[in-house]
Amino acid sequence: MTLKQFRNKPVVKIITNKYVLILGTFIVWMVFFDENSWLNHREFNKEIEKLQSEKEYYKSEIKKDDALIKNLDDKEELEKFAREEYKMKKENEDIYIIQYDTLEKK
Repeated sequence: MTLKQFRNKPVVKIITNKYVLILGTFIVWMVFFDENSWLNHREFNKEIEKLQSEKEYYKSEIKKDDALIKNLDDKEELEKFAREEYKMKKENEDIYIIQYDTLEKK
């Protein structure tokens, strides 16, 4: 097969068309090298998804804290919370803290 016969094939004519070459170069540039490339967009989308999941987590934590704050309006609940979380006590009262050993003994 000579070079002239090779150039006359339809696939080679399409590939060597100047518009196809320019379009191919443009696509490669936009996907890999441009500031707004597809790779950057993919990275930004992953970051957006991560931030949205964090947003949902913090919203649920805020709801839990709001429920706790409403619950602590009651004086007895506030006293119970202070005793359990901060080991507070009343005057003339002894508190015994029991800790369980979680390590296995050999």
